[in-house]
Amino acid sequence: MIRVTELSKSFGEIKAVDKISFEVKEGEVLGFLGPNGAGKSTTMKMITSFISPSGGDATVFGKSILSEPIEVRKKIGYMPENAPLYDDMTVDEFLHYTAQLRGLEKKGQVKAVEKVIEMCALKDVQFQTIETLSKGYKRRTSMAQALIHDPQVLILDEPTDGLDPNQKHDVRTLIKSLAKDKCVILSTHILEEVEAVCTRAIIISSGKKLFDGEASELKEKSSLGRIDDVFRAITTGQEVQGVSL
Repeated sequence: MIRVTELSKSFGEIKAVDKISFEVKEGEVLGFLGPNGAGKSTTMKMITSFISPSGGDATVFGKSILSEPIEVRKKIGYMPENAPLYDDMTVDEFLHYTAQLRGLEKKGQVKAVEKVIEMCALKDVQFQTIETLSKGYKRRTSMAQALIHDPQVLILDEPTDGLDPNQKHDVRTLIKSLAKDKCVILSTHILEEVEAVCTRAIIISSGKKLFDGEASELKEKSSLGRIDDVFRAITTGQEVQGVSL
């Protein structure tokens, strides 16, 4: 499981994340929501040990991001919002390279690549160079690299961004199936995605946690189904049409 305890991050005088605490259990899909600049990506980067916190700590299946960052990274599959990919590699080459970086043995690399190619529906573009792919296929490739080592934890930043409706449905179905034996955190701006995929939702704004509850509860707060309205109502405390605080 993931346990976040008073996690904070400051950049100079700017406090990007302000003493956020929460837990994610195995089998849960946590939707991480908030307006641009709220601190979502910064929190995700701290949990993945990509950046160090200014205060607090987080543990991933008992391993601390402060004292055991390498062990934490082994347990996590991370899909950033703007995932860096090697454009001159084919999808197949990139995934084999990722598998090698993750420490998989030669035979294990082949099996792992075959598995994620199938899971992420990349067969049709397996031997194309990444620079020739559509944004949707690049997102799928990024998802595949996050899954290559069968991690216990998945952290996905806007996983369906750039996908068409059918692709979004496929990715959401995949996330739900993976969540049976993993901890999953995903950021999104789409209320429909929270309802379709997540078991819980957290809203943060200006680095502070403002809401933590079941995804169905968040949906009930907006009869109009617009996440922006929910954000505005919760962050300002003001009445907004169609939102029940």
